[in-house]
Amino acid sequence: MKMSTARLTFVDIAIPRTGFLWDAALVISFACLTAVCAQVSFWMGMVPVSGQTFGVLLAGALLGSRRGALSQLSYLAIGATGVPCWFALGGPLGIARLAGPTGGYLMGFVAAAFVAGWFAERGWDRHVRTAILAMFTGNIVIYIFGLSWLAHFVPEGTVFQSGLYPFVIGDLVKIVAAALALPSGWLLLRRLKG
Repeated sequence: MKMSTARLTFVDIAIPRTGFLWDAALVISFACLTAVCAQVSFWMGMVPVSGQTFGVLLAGALLGSRRGALSQLSYLAIGATGVPCWFALGGPLGIARLAGPTGGYLMGFVAAAFVAGWFAERGWDRHVRTAILAMFTGNIVIYIFGLSWLAHFVPEGTVFQSGLYPFVIGDLVKIVAAALALPSGWLLLRRLKG
């Protein structure tokens, strides 16, 4: 089944390859990218500030909804095995991380990559304004999952102070960085393909 041009993502146009092995390589590569981004981190209370969301949103935007979500599901599955230096530095490893205070944010990565990919498949990653909206929406999805789960670990009425307010500025920077990178990449690709 061939995708229409409107549904092709940046990776599909930049490197026009298909097949199970290619898709698997992309999924694993972007799971690894998220793990690398996770190493840029520091803790603020129960939740780390990290580069993970940058990797998550890029995975969705570059790979599309299904492969982006699969990359983050792979990220979680590999992390669940207890591999060191996979999730943000510090804190428990493996299943304990997924069951702990940050577990909701991590689970939200799958849905956020899907959402960012869904928008990218509709061309939202090709212009700065729509790319910012797509990335912002993906980030909101992470917060919905994360704050809902974190509420079980913090005193009542403190979930926003613990899991939202300290991270807004950093997340806005990551959203803008991803949103600027995507249209710039499309512009460069158009020039190269001429």
